[in-house]
Amino acid sequence: MDINQPSMSDLFQQLGLKSDDESIEQFIEKHKGLNKTTYLHKADYWNDAQRTFLKEALVEDALWAEVIDELNVRLH
Repeated sequence: MDINQPSMSDLFQQLGLKSDDESIEQFIEKHKGLNKTTYLHKADYWNDAQRTFLKEALVEDALWAEVIDELNVRLH
């Protein structure tokens, strides 16, 4: 069982997005400024599968939660 904390690159791979450092930074730059009252998983740029994954990982406090929280902070 792999218990290493997933990285931002791992998260982007899981979401089906380009996961190299430059692509991640471009995504964040393009989408940052998310309204403070909008939950990350409710942002309009996610597809249904991505939205479900983000929400369930946080609700379950899964291994992904820490890196999702980091993305949340960077997008808000």
